[in-house]
Amino acid sequence: MTTVLRRATRWNRPLMFLVSVMAVLGVVAVVGILVDPRVLTGAPIWLKPFKFAVSFVLYGATLAWMLSLLPRRSRAVERAVVVIIAVAVVENAWIVGQVIRGQTSHYNATTPLNTVLVASMGAAIMVLFFAHLVIAIVVLIQRIPDRVAATAVGWGLGLSLLGMLAAVPMVLPMQDPGIEGIGGAHSVGVPDGGPGLPIVGWSTTGGDLRIGHFVGLHALQALPILAILLTRFATRWDERTRARLLVVAGGAYGVLTVLLTWQALREQPLLRPDAATLAAVAALAVATATATGLVLARRRRPELALAA
Repeated sequence: MTTVLRRATRWNRPLMFLVSVMAVLGVVAVVGILVDPRVLTGAPIWLKPFKFAVSFVLYGATLAWMLSLLPRRSRAVERAVVVIIAVAVVENAWIVGQVIRGQTSHYNATTPLNTVLVASMGAAIMVLFFAHLVIAIVVLIQRIPDRVAATAVGWGLGLSLLGMLAAVPMVLPMQDPGIEGIGGAHSVGVPDGGPGLPIVGWSTTGGDLRIGHFVGLHALQALPILAILLTRFATRWDERTRARLLVVAGGAYGVLTVLLTWQALREQPLLRPDAATLAAVAALAVATATATGLVLARRRRPELALAA
């Protein structure tokens, strides 16, 4: 474990510094949840800083590991990393600042200051999106030597971009709740702050756009974890087969992200899908199983792959 942590500190030092700062913020937020009785939109006021801190810990650590796989340094990547760190720090400072003020950080246009802050953060998040896109392009151009890792990293970066885009409907005119000073919502068909699932708070009475956003973003971790599991436990399958299985998984994951967003836009809670949603999930499961079967049917044993 100590060896792994030492290696991690050398992956990408700016990103690992961000991870350390966000970890400290996470601890501060936990203390805030325990000692601060204030509630905002139906949840402890420090819960949002906690969730964002954890999210950036995972994002920064995963991205740092991915960049450690690149065969050579890239100035474009280094600049993109600086942009991502700057946006992360500013966004979390803004969220914590609004907590201290006792106000919501998202969709809040109740005062001129809040309006400017929300607009500025929206622009900053778009900058982060394009910085992430730059990193994805560089990773594809440089071609990570390990085919399985390269497939996982490429799909993880691409699908996390899809996850970011899944948040766009939250601020579209159709999500205007009709409340003065509020310019968006994550719940669909019901007001924000209503009954929700534990911890994540996803609405249990209406649609919730955070679900597709969450699932898409965490492809960044899910695909590499699957790659590690395949490399560790599927040694009978050749590298090409494992890479193809990751492509199948990545495609299914992307469709699932879109499906969850579609479900939310139709005002359905995650755990109360209608017949159309269930049919779509069943079709996705059948297609994924069929594609997986076809890949495995074409697999070669490692010794045959070496001979070829």
